Amino acid sequence: MKILKKNAGPLTNFEVYDFLQKKGASLDPAQRLMTTLAPSELTVFDYLAQTPASTQTRESIIEFTEKVKVFNLAKAEVVNIINIRPIDPVEAAPIIEEFTERMDDDRFGELQTMIDTVLPPRPEPQVPGEDSNTDAS
Repeated sequence: MKILKKNAGPLTNFEVYDFLQKKGASLDPAQRLMTTLAPSELTVFDYLAQTPASTQTRESIIEFTEKVKVFNLAKAEVVNIINIRPIDPVEAAPIIEEFTERMDDDRFGELQTMIDTVLPPRPEPQVPGEDSNTDAS
């Protein structure tokens, strides 16, 4: 792989998650035994698998970054919205600088609608020790 531009900007969690997947990271225990990834890389992958990054696509991120331009958000604010996928003003306020001055209820409602329609939903939280493939019969 050739680096085209050093420090081109911040990466979204999806880009890190996708990169680690391409390097062989997986949640499958059998594949994890054969990986050449460092334990720290697997730890990052495990964390990101529980965040919105695991359900996002490159296309949804590109579409969101194009549509969100109407809000005049800083690049860091957009990256944080993509990474965190806030679901209410309480989660969005720390992400967007001067939130109360820049986002009234209607404006945030528009942003929230865009987040909900363009970005995939958050993954379901995984409970440790609970197998999602078992049925309760």
